[in-house]
Amino acid sequence: MTNVAPEDPAKLGPDAEFHRRLTAGEFCLQKCRSCGSHIFFPRAICPECGADELDWVAATGAGTVYSTSVIRQKPERGGDYNYAIIDLAEGPRMVSRVENIPPEEVAIDMKVTARIITDEDRPYIVFDPADGEG
Repeated sequence: MTNVAPEDPAKLGPDAEFHRRLTAGEFCLQKCRSCGSHIFFPRAICPECGADELDWVAATGAGTVYSTSVIRQKPERGGDYNYAIIDLAEGPRMVSRVENIPPEEVAIDMKVTARIITDEDRPYIVFDPADGEG
């Protein structure tokens, strides 16, 4: 049995399209044509109104820390890091981490800015404190 790649990458589904865009350096969210809601995590239908006409739009990258926790690890395993739930400016929430600040200093209501990193050949969204924060 051989795997045949589809001619249209979007046919792989919303999650594959999200990661394809991240790989291209674009942080995008879905936006419902019917009700205007921004959607994350990627889906086939709008969770607000049930419509299936979703467009991809550029995210602003702005967010606010909704919840935060410090994950403790031994230094040889990379040390402590932050685990956070971020309210995106467009409305949805996403789980990520806040970097470039000690994990204990990440605070609820802190303004953050998204950036794309690649770890183990896979792109991810992480956040940094916004200017004047931290």
